[in-house]
Amino acid sequence: MGTHELATFAAGCFWGIEAAFAELEGVISTRVGYTGGVVDNPTYEDVCSGSTGHAEAVEVTFDPTATSYDHLLIRFWTMHDPTTLNRQGPDIGSQYRSAIFTHSDEQYTKAVASRDRMDASGRFRRPVVTEITPIRRFWPAEEYHQQYFKKQGKSGCGVRF
Repeated sequence: MGTHELATFAAGCFWGIEAAFAELEGVISTRVGYTGGVVDNPTYEDVCSGSTGHAEAVEVTFDPTATSYDHLLIRFWTMHDPTTLNRQGPDIGSQYRSAIFTHSDEQYTKAVASRDRMDASGRFRRPVVTEITPIRRFWPAEEYHQQYFKKQGKSGCGVRF
């Protein structure tokens, strides 16, 4: 068994981003949760209140010999609108912000370069507002949120950008 790495992304409702990452070759596992906030061990209700500073996020465990962090970044940019501040589709609030939470200096450098390329690409009419910050702590969401679409017999929320 090879070395596994972690990557953490926020791009709106965590159910959809988890499903999008889970289907990628080289992804070992995913789990949804909360990060980027100021409250320890937040609940879904706490995060939904918008008062904790957390984002709904997905932690991706991947095999870097089967997929790269760069490939995960490409997928991230295709699954949401990174130009809307604190909003994705009908979901409004800082908990739905576009963010990349990095686990190393190398990830941080790659994420910033990727964001800058995306912003300069002309793909979007507005500037990319994706936050990039080192991860401090990831709090797993309640069990009923984990692999939610799979448990419901759905493949995703149907929102694509």
